[in-house]
Amino acid sequence: MSSHSQFALLKQRRFLPFFATQALGAFNDNVYRQAIIGLLFFLGISAEEKTLYTNLAPALFILPYFLFSSLAGQIAEKLEKSKLIRITTMMEIGIMSVAAVGFLTQNMIVLLVALFCTGVQSTLFGPVKYSIMPAVLKPEELTGGNGLVEMGTSISILFGMIFGGLIFQLAGSHGPVTAATAVVALAILGNLVSRAIPRAEAGAPDLKINWNPIPESVAIWKLSRKQPAVRNAILGVSWFWFIGTVLTAQLPTYADLHLGAAATSSSVYLLALALFSIGTGVGSLLCERLSGRTVEIGLVPLGAFGMSAFMLDLYFARSGMAPIDGLTVAGFMQAAGSWRIVMDLVGIGLSSGFFVVPLFALMQSRTPKQEMSRVIAGMNIQNAVFIVSAAVIGIVVQRFLGWTIPQVFLALAIANALVAIYIFTLVPEFLMRFLSWVLVRTLYRLRLHGIEDNVPDEGPALLVCNHVSYMDALILSACVPRPVRFVMYYKIFNIPVMSWIFRTAKAIPIAGARENPEIMRRAFEEIDAALADGQIVGIFPEGALTRDGEIAAFKSGVEKVLEARPVPVVPMALKGMWTSMWSHRDGRMRRMRLPRRLRAHIEVLAGVPVDGSSATAESLEAQVRALRGDNA
Repeated sequence: MSSHSQFALLKQRRFLPFFATQALGAFNDNVYRQAIIGLLFFLGISAEEKTLYTNLAPALFILPYFLFSSLAGQIAEKLEKSKLIRITTMMEIGIMSVAAVGFLTQNMIVLLVALFCTGVQSTLFGPVKYSIMPAVLKPEELTGGNGLVEMGTSISILFGMIFGGLIFQLAGSHGPVTAATAVVALAILGNLVSRAIPRAEAGAPDLKINWNPIPESVAIWKLSRKQPAVRNAILGVSWFWFIGTVLTAQLPTYADLHLGAAATSSSVYLLALALFSIGTGVGSLLCERLSGRTVEIGLVPLGAFGMSAFMLDLYFARSGMAPIDGLTVAGFMQAAGSWRIVMDLVGIGLSSGFFVVPLFALMQSRTPKQEMSRVIAGMNIQNAVFIVSAAVIGIVVQRFLGWTIPQVFLALAIANALVAIYIFTLVPEFLMRFLSWVLVRTLYRLRLHGIEDNVPDEGPALLVCNHVSYMDALILSACVPRPVRFVMYYKIFNIPVMSWIFRTAKAIPIAGARENPEIMRRAFEEIDAALADGQIVGIFPEGALTRDGEIAAFKSGVEKVLEARPVPVVPMALKGMWTSMWSHRDGRMRRMRLPRRLRAHIEVLAGVPVDGSSATAESLEAQVRALRGDNA
């Protein structure tokens, strides 16, 4: 496996200015929103007015996502991306200048108008934020890049909330001037940084913009639902926002009632928020290492069930009121049971990172470039619906049903597990990738060579590989970022229980011409249909497991496939599997032993794609032999 680190992207102009611009934008948004709350306390307005403004503010910020996401997606598709980012940061300077007037005059109406405009600017920035990454990053960098962005966003939101909340506490009577200066200065800094972002071409420069938001919103929503995997990735991202909205909305009151926070201090609440945010950041960063620099959607089930497990434990950790109140951070950390709560909050954040980063990477890798911004705009519309729904449901279950906050966490854990099961039922690929990821990385240490460079990111391809063990297909499916439909012997395909797995993975059963000519005919038809549909098909041209560790002669079936549809052929080789208990190295009884070494090193190599119109069984065999070298 490559020793590449995602942090190397932070040294490169193609990524660093964009990363810094996004982080500064998220930081400033939260400084601004928390400073508004600080001003409410500074003015000493009534509790009723505070409640009105604190409920109105999120609604004003999210409303533009409903109104303008369709327009934002089209603009992001039509314009050169670095130019659009500079436009949005210039908008931020203008908006924060209006906000500064609101702070200086202590006028809440002006501040709320500016907050609405901030929502408009965020709506415009959203589609270009995620569509620029596939344009400037290599496919194998998408997971790491998204992980860095999510980490940067989480940490920026956290520190923005802390800084914004402290402005009026630290500055006292100078709070309005300090807040006004801070938001304008941050906006100017963001614009200056954005000017270093390199040029990234428009996805669809000839796109004709539809200015009517209602039909275009419907059209964009339908566009985002064309591919089942993308559609359900977007559903997963929206659900992540639902979970995050419910969870973070409960934390202030949870800290007061159930963690024993002092009424005069928000330190315990900020600690809880920090634990969740840091966990999300760490989980996002770990995705690249755990995925082996591929778009590994197998991490999504791990993240989903991890979120449910930690939220469930959070309920049992403290289901009643805090035994002691008036606690600071130090007092809370010394209290009984506090470390369990700390681990649960970090675990929820960590699992959230595992859950959402691969979904972003999947959406970016499977969406056509000319549709990317509009699909993301459709996602933002759906995200807004889920965020509003989360806020409404949170109010209903607590005020009308009388649920406690731990009960809300319990319900959220159960609901999250049910939603995860629903998504994985709709798209079995998620669960299959998870199973292959867990099994392969438990049993082996993989070293990958040439896969990201030689396996095409889109379009049909035929993978041909030597056949050493019963684990070969599983290993290859865990290494190749795209779904692979493997051709396998029909008797193995029909093994009870295992048959469900093979059918879910859309394997193609095949038999010998003499054994069952009808199964063979259907197999070749299904292979051709899969290739015609732009899928990847994997075959083992030897036709059986090696009996001596050497590569047997490739059979002519591969030529028959290419004769019907001459797609690119990727030669691949497996090294290190001959010593496995899953091979035919020894007799049957001697094979039934534990592996000689836990997590043995396995190499998977991919060669340069070959033109299918000129490829032969003999030439492909020679290339696989050359890739493998002398070691089985």
